[in-house]
Amino acid sequence: MKRTAKLPIEIIGILLGLLWLSPFYLMIVNSFKTKREIFSDTLKLPELFSFENYSIAFTQLDFMKTFMNSLIITVASVAVIIVFSSMAAYALSRNKSKTSTIIFFIFVAAMLIPFQSVMIPLVTIFGKIDMLNRSGLVFMYLGFGASLSIFLYHGTLTSIPKTLDEAATIDGANKFQIFWYIIFPMLKPITVTVGILNTIWIWNDYLLPSLVINQEGMETIPLKMFFFFGEYTKQWHLALAGLTIGIIPVIVAYFFAQRQIIKGISEGAVK
Repeated sequence: MKRTAKLPIEIIGILLGLLWLSPFYLMIVNSFKTKREIFSDTLKLPELFSFENYSIAFTQLDFMKTFMNSLIITVASVAVIIVFSSMAAYALSRNKSKTSTIIFFIFVAAMLIPFQSVMIPLVTIFGKIDMLNRSGLVFMYLGFGASLSIFLYHGTLTSIPKTLDEAATIDGANKFQIFWYIIFPMLKPITVTVGILNTIWIWNDYLLPSLVINQEGMETIPLKMFFFFGEYTKQWHLALAGLTIGIIPVIVAYFFAQRQIIKGISEGAVK
């Protein structure tokens, strides 16, 4: 394809890239402004780049404690999703039958169920068994995150030959040893993909933690962010500074793992 033929595609790509980056521009630029500057013009650069908003937001959010709450919930949830989803996908891919096919399609179909439709009964049931806490929240994330994760793992596992399992069985390995020591290390690209996708979702989730976590001092970053939105005033300058601080860990993790993410998605969805 000639350079002139590629030009419209490149222009469209640049425009789409700028459109995608525009919310980040607005968030970062306005996080350095005063409240008056934000309301006077949200697009222009601040008159003075000051980190005062970041300092205040860091203190009022009790950021280190809130960060640790988010980190514990996210790491625990992602670890549980990876372990159980990979094992479930392995079992479904290696046991070919009508039952396993039906179960797999049930998991895939579950991705279409909106959270709002099960929100109230879910919280009611978990409230009755006294699991409206961090442990219950991790368990819920497993339920909601398993469908996509199993789908991605299943696609990759179908490309791994069963002869590896058979050879390991001949050498005396049991099913768990075959999976954990032979198959699971081969799933590294898709595991990174599953980990990052679920990390971004869980780290930024507000609705589910707001229904489950009702103890003071246990709030995640999205929950604590509503500290800046009162009944009569909204401190946008501090909220935007807090949001900027809050998304930094996820962005750093994504950039370090982006090659593995692209590779994992292509393997899990195409093969």
